Amino acid sequence: MLTRDALAFAEEQELDLVEVAPNAEPPVCRLMDYGKYLYEKQKRERESRKAQKVIEVKEVRLRPKTDEHDIQVVLTKIRKFAKEGAKIRVRIRFRGREIYHPEVAQDLMERVAGDVSDVVTVEARPVLDGRSMVMLLSPTG
Repeated sequence: MLTRDALAFAEEQELDLVEVAPNAEPPVCRLMDYGKYLYEKQKRERESRKAQKVIEVKEVRLRPKTDEHDIQVVLTKIRKFAKEGAKIRVRIRFRGREIYHPEVAQDLMERVAGDVSDVVTVEARPVLDGRSMVMLLSPTG
């Protein structure tokens, strides 16, 4: 069909002539209410954004010399964050010469992971990152 005939037919029907596949031979066009199409497309996008769940990453910080009570407080926070469905980044920061004894931080990380293993799983093992050691935990089911 010629373009001018298609345009005339679309005008007759009070619709828009929309080019769907411009690279096809011959180009493919479609009759539609373009404003309504854009509105419904935006509506679908809004609905899909509502359905998406954004995974939050919470962070707890420790030091290699952290006291027992403070560790218990951090474990409570980890349990709370996991219950909310957030991932948890555990970071042990080194100051001064503490960096020369990463095994202390490694043991602390393993202890933390073991103590909260009922509510979280280790997603990323402890890794030395500059002057800190980082481990990522994710909530189970």
